[in-house]
Amino acid sequence: MRLPKVCIIGAGSSGMVACKSFAEKGIPYDCFEKSDRVGGNWVFNNKNGVSSAYRSLHINTSRAKMAFSDFPMPDDYPDFPHHTLIAKYFDAYVDHFGIREHISFDTEVTNCERLPDGLWKVTLDSGENRHYDALCVANGHHWSARWPEPRFPGHFDGAQIHSHYYIDPTDPVSCIDKDVVIVGMGNSALDIACELSRAGVARSVHLSVRRGYYFIPKYFGGETLDAGDPHPSVDPSLLYRLIPYWYQRWRRLRKIRAMVGRPERYGLPAPDYPYGSVHPTISSEIAIRLGSGDIKPVGNIVELKGDRVKFADSRELPADVIIYCTGYNIKFPFFKPELLDVRDNEVQLFERVVHPKMTNLFFLGLVQPLCAIMPIAEVQAKWLATLLTGDYALPPTEEIRRRTVEDYRRTLSGYLKSARHTIQVRDCAIYSYGVRRETERGRRRARRRGNALEIPARAHEIRSRELVAN
Repeated sequence: MRLPKVCIIGAGSSGMVACKSFAEKGIPYDCFEKSDRVGGNWVFNNKNGVSSAYRSLHINTSRAKMAFSDFPMPDDYPDFPHHTLIAKYFDAYVDHFGIREHISFDTEVTNCERLPDGLWKVTLDSGENRHYDALCVANGHHWSARWPEPRFPGHFDGAQIHSHYYIDPTDPVSCIDKDVVIVGMGNSALDIACELSRAGVARSVHLSVRRGYYFIPKYFGGETLDAGDPHPSVDPSLLYRLIPYWYQRWRRLRKIRAMVGRPERYGLPAPDYPYGSVHPTISSEIAIRLGSGDIKPVGNIVELKGDRVKFADSRELPADVIIYCTGYNIKFPFFKPELLDVRDNEVQLFERVVHPKMTNLFFLGLVQPLCAIMPIAEVQAKWLATLLTGDYALPPTEEIRRRTVEDYRRTLSGYLKSARHTIQVRDCAIYSYGVRRETERGRRRARRRGNALEIPARAHEIRSRELVAN
């Protein structure tokens, strides 16, 4: 039986696992990568120009929980490897599974058009057009810098950059012996603040935060913070599934307070929301830097005043550099707005993967989990492989749309409304378990339908006609 042909956009951590999962099932695909190598965001100074990796970057989830289920990271890797080791791991992955030769490097997808008959017309930067039965988007969501909106009033005489462009204390702007203000309190904000606050680097580092945040150390009692969490590829035990989320949250908060205490202990505002309502920040160093006075917390910026910055607490402080660690916009530059217009970072998908109206349009790794994205993307890719081979059938259209909306509302109801939380996954193991459970339901539906292809294979007919015409 001929299977549908798929276009995969991107060969980062999500795109490469899609290649591997589809190849295992004999699903024909083309994978297009704008850069000259795999790894996406984890490739430092990536040729594609959109990597956010800075020179000192290390992973925040442990290597054991970041690795793909069938390809563990080497035993000699540290618990939290440097980005260079992660890039090597991805290179080893694609070579081990023979994926590299099936990826078209230095090739950008410039436009994707859904034709009236449902097929996808994909345009490459060479001008070539190709047709596909399904489209799998894996272009990442940490590459389009989001700046504060509205912009802070006033003018600033110094340098202003987004953390996306930060490389090290001297690139792209020198922070040596400068007064630096860092806006935000996500992982990048704390990493950069800690790096710049070390002796001999910045003259002063002020951390500008709008509200209180919880921060989590990388180790609890000598074990990595996620040591007790099940890998998303493994079904959680019945007991784990039955533990109420509020209890899990309370137990984690107790451990955090035992290790680092309350945020206000370090001069930060007290969080005005329950723990777990905002994506937490991971840093083992920030408590020491705050406690040592190397980093000084301040309120939100209210005005830029030349060589000074005014904050919400009425303080005015000298500043030479402002680094905005204010997150990213979700963008798909190859889609026209009339096809897919993303507003406020909201993308509602069935099981976080399938577009509810265009069910041959898939998104991989478009989640913001507490775990690493890689094993989540692996679970998603394996699910898609069952769909593309006819082993799985989607629910009826109205059920897809209803469940998509319900899942979106249910998941986000526990988070503060923010562009940071629109693609949140509350519990990685439970989410992955849910996808596998849906897969089993879909297998039963498929058997009742005689395992007919959910997405028929038609793109090859167009290619055959083109070859004959030429």
